[in-house]
Amino acid sequence: MFALVDCNNFYVSCERVFNPKLQGRPVVVLSNNDGCVVARSQEVKALGVPMGIPFFKIKDLVAVHHIQVFSSNYALYGDMSRRVMQILADLCPDLEVYSIDEAFLDFSGFQSQLLEHGQVIRQTVLQWTGIPVSIGVASTKVLAKVANRIAKQQAGVLVLAPTMIGSALDCLAVEDIWGISTRWGGRLRSLNITTAAELRDADLAMIRQQFNVVMERIVRELRGESCLPLEAISSPQQCLVVSRSFGQPVTTLSELKQTVATYVSRAAEKLRRRGLTATYLTVFARTNRFQDNYESPSASLSLLRATNHTGMLIGGALRCAEAIYQTGRSYRKAGVMLQGLGSERAIQQTLFDSLDDEKGGALMATLDGINHRFGRHTLRYAAMGLEQPWAIRCCQRSPQYTTQWSSLLTINAS
Repeated sequence: MFALVDCNNFYVSCERVFNPKLQGRPVVVLSNNDGCVVARSQEVKALGVPMGIPFFKIKDLVAVHHIQVFSSNYALYGDMSRRVMQILADLCPDLEVYSIDEAFLDFSGFQSQLLEHGQVIRQTVLQWTGIPVSIGVASTKVLAKVANRIAKQQAGVLVLAPTMIGSALDCLAVEDIWGISTRWGGRLRSLNITTAAELRDADLAMIRQQFNVVMERIVRELRGESCLPLEAISSPQQCLVVSRSFGQPVTTLSELKQTVATYVSRAAEKLRRRGLTATYLTVFARTNRFQDNYESPSASLSLLRATNHTGMLIGGALRCAEAIYQTGRSYRKAGVMLQGLGSERAIQQTLFDSLDDEKGGALMATLDGINHRFGRHTLRYAAMGLEQPWAIRCCQRSPQYTTQWSSLLTINAS
């Protein structure tokens, strides 16, 4: 048996934990640069605001209904997610973290108390973190997603018994099944398969012929045949991307270099934290895709030696930035992709290595230690610039309550 634990309106719930006045009020969280809606409270969903809608399109609605608006605070959301997942791991050791707000649990050991154990998990997570969760339990992971969908509309915990599966699948559109994209949904509808029940009853040979083994597994899971085990060990990371839209257009080479240096510095920090190195570097930039002459140039280079040294990566990234920059262009976004990732314990030495390379590791450890203690970019490379007028807009971001001492919540007890 599998249980899917899904945090309800996760980003909004994180904001409400530290601001109880938001309970029962409409709340939205915006994407980077406050561009689009990426999280909605139930009150906002009831107003018909769709996910992903540009914020400027709902400004009138925000004013009329006094919707509370927040910029994304990923430091807070990431830390709250870590706390929720730790609780789940303590209550059910066999766990697969599927996303920042979802996890699959192996409930095989709780056959006689599925509902009771689900309620214990739900209550514990709520009491210890303030985050409400919904839990769906079923014999396969795909059916657990179906059960979770129903649980969100009911008591919060639902065990999908065999007698309930038919009615649950009858009213579920094929596009709403876990693992089926809009494109696949369109192809299924062209075959007169519109609901999950019709897909469950479809001929397996035809499904395999028209699609692939992935779709066949989904059909088998809908039939109650478990084909997707828990993935307790995550696959090795193949690439690492850091990209951002700019708060204002970037038109000069010096500003483009600053953005690239900043992003590759962030990517290097992530490499070191995960004990990885990279051997291949790509830099890309984009103009406004809603205007004429849209361009998305990129440049790549192979590194002579696998590295996670910020200075070495910045040097290569700046050469790529010079290669893609064109005078007169107005860039709206840039990013860095690192590939050829491997363990920092297995770096292939070269004839050109020097003693300075060995000192580089100690330098990066010092850099990370200072920035961890005093805040990000306290110590930085000059290529990143100081003012950074192109930095993303986040005018309505809440404090990082759980990750910065200076942002600790103050409570007046009088």
